[in-house]
Formats: sequence, C-alpha cells, structure tokens
Amino acid sequence: MRIALGIEYDGRAFSGWQTQPHGNTVQDRLNQAIAQIAGVADIGTLAAGRTDAGVHAAMQVVHFDCLTQRPLNAWVRGVNALLPPEVAVVWAREVPEAFHARFSAFSRSYSYFLLTSPVRPCLLAGKMGWFHQALDVEAMREAAAHLLGRHDFSSFRASECQAKSPLKDLQRLDISEQDGLIRFDLLADAFLHHMVRNIVGALVYVGKGALRAEDMAGLLAARDRTFAPPTFMPDGLYLTGVGYPETYDLPSQADAARLALWR
Repeated sequence: MRIALGIEYDGRAFSGWQTQPHGNTVQDRLNQAIAQIAGVADIGTLAAGRTDAGVHAAMQVVHFDCLTQRPLNAWVRGVNALLPPEVAVVWAREVPEAFHARFSAFSRSYSYFLLTSPVRPCLLAGKMGWFHQALDVEAMREAAAHLLGRHDFSSFRASECQAKSPLKDLQRLDISEQDGLIRFDLLADAFLHHMVRNIVGALVYVGKGALRAEDMAGLLAARDRTFAPPTFMPDGLYLTGVGYPETYDLPSQADAARLALWR
C-alpha cells in the first residue's frame, strides 16, 4: 500500500532534506526509521519538495510504498520512537497509488520569520532570521505586490536550481509585523531553489532603504540573479503547507497550535 506522512522538523541539525552519502539528512533518518517499523532492509520516501540545510518544516508531505501491513498509528508513534527529537511524524494516511507527494501537489506555502532588533536572538537562535535594525514594513508590502502573479522568477533563482522552468505563480505574499517580529507568508504553485530566501533578501533591502519599492518590478523584469540582493539566511524559513486535490483528504496546512509561537 501507499502511505502519506505529514512531517515536521528542525532543519538546524541536518544537511537539508534530500538523502546524501554521509546520511545526515532528514530523509535519511526518516527512511531508516520507517524501514525498521516495516521490517525491511531499506525503504524510500518521496517528498513534496526539498528543503536546504537550516530550513525547517511544519508540514512536509512524503509518501512511500510498503508491502508490510501496519496500523496507521505505527507509522506515527512507532516511527517517532525511532527518530531524533528534531524530526516528528504528525499524521499518516493511506492513499491511492495515483497519489504522489510531489506531482499531485498544486501549491506550497512557506513562512519566514524575521526579528528586527539591535541584538541577535538567543533563545530562538536558528529558528528565526535576524536583521539589526527596524525595517519599513509598508515599503516592503508595496514592493511585494510587484511579485504577485505568474512571472519568470529567474532573478530570485539559485544558480544550481534544477527546475525545468522559472515560471511560477506567486498567489500570496503577505507581510505582517508585531513587536519587531516580521512574518512573510508566501503561497505559490511551486517555488524555485532559494526563491523564498532571495525574495526576503530583496524585501529587506527595500525595508532598509537600499532599494525603492518600485525597484522590485525591475528586478523581476531583469530575469538575472546577479541584479538582485544576496540570499537571506535560512534560519527563519518554514515549509508550512502543501495543497492537494480534495479527493486525497489530506491536511493542507500545519496545525496552528504547532506554530502557536507565531500567532
């Protein structure tokens, strides 16, 4: 049968999502735990999307195929008993063979949390981004509006990006601020490698006055990564949801209670 899992993880301890020879990735540790519960030597998972080292997930979705019959609870509590504390399975569902964690998804959502303060974060170090001064949030909102819709996002694409096309439909880019903590919420059909971090980096430049809000349209039109500001730190980036057709009956967003700190 084919099983889908909802996963959350703290990305600081790992070299990203995707399996690597040294084995220090979220996928490596998850595969090992699932294989033990399934009673097989090896098992492979496929995810809705890859995350880089230091990037977190409140709702990563994966699927795997297994001949071993286990109650769904075994794929949650049993697997969690074998995972490091930085990774947890939140839910498990049996899905039809037509389901694919990546190719069945029609949207992904990310949130980036940025502390603006003269002093770097300590208790939440690695859990949020940091900038040393206040930012003009209204100017950032004006700049963000230029990015909404379907565009060629080459200016915000990492050079090593393997996506076949730079065309993406950015449906949401909301920016909120409270007590010096800025939250960016983005929703798109899919994202390019480093796209969110590159957008946040450009918006920070607008917020600090190094770019005007209207300059964002020019960066987008340039379709050239060298024109845009540097990639921002991974610390505050979270994959927060994956959208699937209703027929699969899967959660599309992380439970708000599991992100209670960020309400």
